[in-house]
Amino acid sequence: MNKARQPFAILCIIFLMSTLLLACSSTKNDEGNAAANTAAGNTAATSAPTAEATAEPAATTRSYTDYKGHTVEIPVNPQRIIYSGETYGDLIALGVQAIGYPLSMAEGQVFKDKLTGVEDVGFPINLEKTLELQPDLIIYAGIEEADFDALSKIAPTIIFDTFAPLKERMQEIGGILGKTAEAEAWLAQYQTQEDAMWAQLKASGMKEGETAAVFTYYPGDRLFVMATTGLSQVLYGENGFKPTPAIQKVLDADMGFQEISMEVIREYAGDRIFLLTPVADEAKASTDKLLESAVWKSLPAVKNGYVYTQDIMKTSSDAATREWLLGEIPAMLNK
Repeated sequence: MNKARQPFAILCIIFLMSTLLLACSSTKNDEGNAAANTAAGNTAATSAPTAEATAEPAATTRSYTDYKGHTVEIPVNPQRIIYSGETYGDLIALGVQAIGYPLSMAEGQVFKDKLTGVEDVGFPINLEKTLELQPDLIIYAGIEEADFDALSKIAPTIIFDTFAPLKERMQEIGGILGKTAEAEAWLAQYQTQEDAMWAQLKASGMKEGETAAVFTYYPGDRLFVMATTGLSQVLYGENGFKPTPAIQKVLDADMGFQEISMEVIREYAGDRIFLLTPVADEAKASTDKLLESAVWKSLPAVKNGYVYTQDIMKTSSDAATREWLLGEIPAMLNK
């Protein structure tokens, strides 16, 4: 019996050993395959890094050259802006509030009540106050190189052309502030409103080809006719009033205004006259004297009752005032 079972036991042992060998072989193969797959995965991960790893961080500054030729590194999205210039209403139209501005410039302006929280940096601009506010961008309308150099020591500074035409100015300031899309949207809306205003006025009696002139006095008994600035910019729009030939010459010379004598006012006066009420008492006295003169009373616009007055401070060139004037001009003409 024992001899008969020995061969069978030997066969069982051989079978078990074979099975174990096969199992070990399989395990080694699996481990080898797993190791190979892992190595391949590591190689792929090394050779193909994620997009997050390769993407460069977004730039926080960019190079900008102002209209005076200064090339400056300015913030892509400035947050602490000091604005020293005549057209602060451009910022308001874009939903931007500066941390500093010469508040004296806002006296009488249509946007005066929208300056809550804005610090006064004075005019001329106060360097100590400017430094205290720690701006990341200074937008300056002055043209003195000494002022530019001093301000540049505090923060990136650019000189901005506040006398540029509205469209050009809004596109430029929109780019500076990182508000290009907002500037284009505002300009499109403004154009729609302006077209509607002129259509309304023509429907209520304004004739094609009517001329208009804008006058104002400055201290020193100085009479000026306005051209490429303020109210005139709106009046001489594409669908608006026409300038008289004498005013057209001033426009062609790209002048904001020109001083004239009362003796030649007839050459500039149009079918309608807009008279801007000055700020200074001396200039107001000169205006009163003009209104009582025989020359003034002889003008066709005066005889026809086509004379309109407006506070000069409410006829600025900034975007907020321009938008306000689209409602004010029809009100003036319909009085």
